[in-house]
Amino acid sequence: QVQLMESGGGLVQPGGSLRLSCAASGSIDNIYAMAWYRQPPGKQRELVAAWSNSGMTNYADSVKGRFTISSPNTKNTMYLQMNTLKAEDTAVYYCNADLSAGSGPRGYVWGQGTQVTVSS
Repeated sequence: QVQLMESGGGLVQPGGSLRLSCAASGSIDNIYAMAWYRQPPGKQRELVAAWSNSGMTNYADSVKGRFTISSPNTKNTMYLQMNTLKAEDTAVYYCNADLSAGSGPRGYVWGQGTQVTVSS
């Protein structure tokens, strides 16, 4: 019922910037938290940045000062602004939401992922 649709990935040079979008659609009742994860080639998926409806945010040490996560807007779209990109940021980036929808139970929903490649 609920779908997370990611966009904004692509190929950028080191030092460049990208803004990833995650649009949540469906009969959403509440969004408790949203987060960005990434999975580099040959590595496990890791948390990049997270937002909760208390207003708190947290970031992986590797992206602090370079990445910024937004709160979801009134159309349930949130963003990850990525600046000063490094080759080590190359990964498939996934959006995740902790939400309830359609009067159903609270649970996690994942997006399909979007590829970010940082290379010269």
